[in-house]
Amino acid sequence: MSAFNVISWRRPAVARRTLSQPVAYALSAAIIGAALFASATPSPLYQTYARLWGFSSVLLTLVYATYAIGVLAALLLAGRVSDVAGRRPVLAIALSALLAATVLYMVAQSVAWLFVARAVQGLATGLALGTASAGLLDFHPKQDPERAGLANGVVSAAGLGLGALVSSALVQLLPVPRVLPYVVVFVLFAVALVGVVLMPEPVTSRSRPRLAPERPRVPSSVRQAFVLAALAVTSAYSIGGLFFALGPELSARVFDSTNHLVSGISLFLLAGVGAIAQLAYGRRAAWFGAAAGSVALALGVLLIALAAADNSAAALIVGSIVGGAGFGLAFLGSLRALSAQIPPSHRAGVMSAFFLAAYAALSIPAVLAGFLARPLGLEATFELLGSIDAALALVVAAQAWRTRPRPITSTAGLATQAR
Repeated sequence: MSAFNVISWRRPAVARRTLSQPVAYALSAAIIGAALFASATPSPLYQTYARLWGFSSVLLTLVYATYAIGVLAALLLAGRVSDVAGRRPVLAIALSALLAATVLYMVAQSVAWLFVARAVQGLATGLALGTASAGLLDFHPKQDPERAGLANGVVSAAGLGLGALVSSALVQLLPVPRVLPYVVVFVLFAVALVGVVLMPEPVTSRSRPRLAPERPRVPSSVRQAFVLAALAVTSAYSIGGLFFALGPELSARVFDSTNHLVSGISLFLLAGVGAIAQLAYGRRAAWFGAAAGSVALALGVLLIALAAADNSAAALIVGSIVGGAGFGLAFLGSLRALSAQIPPSHRAGVMSAFFLAAYAALSIPAVLAGFLARPLGLEATFELLGSIDAALALVVAAQAWRTRPRPITSTAGLATQAR
C-alpha cells in the first residue's frame, strides 16, 4: 500500500453567468438598431468624401451599394448559419467584423478605403441582422412573434434615422468630422459585443455550419406571407436606398445649403417618422399596416419627386414625413404578418431571405440612380424611379387589402333559414 493516499480532486463545474431572457431580447433589438445606425452614419459624409477625393455621383452610389451587396453576399452564404452554429458565435463574429469596418472608416485615405470598409460592413451587417432578428423571436418573454416583429421594425427605422441625424450633427458642429461619428459607432458595437459574450444560447442542437451559396429556403407554409412581405419591403427599401444615397445632394440643392444638418434632418424624417408611425399604429392588424403604409409610401415618393422637379422645400419635407410613415408601416405590417408564421427551426433562414429582398431593393435603385443622374439629371432620376416605386407600393397595398379577414358566412345557417 502506498505511503500516501492520492486523492483526485475534480474542480466543480461553474455555471456560466448569462443575461436574463428579457435582457437578451433587448440586446438583440439593440444590435439590429446599432447595425442600421452604423449603416446610415456615412451618408451625411458622402458629399465631403466626394469633394475631398474628387469622385462622381456614379462612384458615390457604387460605394453606397457596396454595403448592400455585402449584406446580400452574407445572407446568401450564411443566412441559416446561426440556426445550426448558434446565435452567440455568429453575433460575436459579426460584431467583431463591424468593429473592424468602423476602424477602416476612421483611417480612410481614399475612395478605395471606403469600398473596403463598406464591403466589410455589409458582410457583417448581413450576419448580424438575420441572427439578431431570429434572436428577437427566440428571446421574446411571451414568445409573441408579432411583438418581436414590432420591435424589429421600430429599432430598424430608429437606427437608420438616428444614425443619419447624429452623424450630421457631429460632422457639422464638432471637430474631426471624418472620425468622431465612427467613434460613437465603435463604442456601440464594443458594448454590444460584451453583451453577446453573456447572452444565453437558444440553439440547443448545434452542428458545424456549411458556408456555401444556397437558395433562400422559405417553407411552403409561409410562402404566401413571404411574397407579400418581400414586395412590401422592396417598395419601402427602394426609396430608402435612393434617398440615403442621393438624398443629401437633393437636400443641398432644394434648400440651397451645404449644412450637413439639413440633409441629416431630411434623412431622419424619412426613417424617424417611420419609427414613430410603427409605435403609434403597430398594434393595428398587419394587413392594415401593409396596405395603409404602402398608400402613404406611394404618396410620399411622388411628393419627393415633385420636390426634385420644382426645388420645393415644402414638398421635400412633407414627402419625407408622409413617405417615412408609409415606410415604417409597410415594413412593419409585412414583417409582423411574416414573423407570426415562421416555424422556429426556420427563423434565421426566413428572416435572411426577407432581408435579402430588402437589400436587393436598397442597392439596385441606388446604383441605377447613380448611372441615370448624369444623363438625365437629378430631377428626372427621382421622377422616373419614384414613379416606378410608387406603382409598386400601390400593387402591395392592393395585395395587402385582399388578405384582410372577411366575415364568415355560415352556409349551414343559411340552409336552416331556407327551410
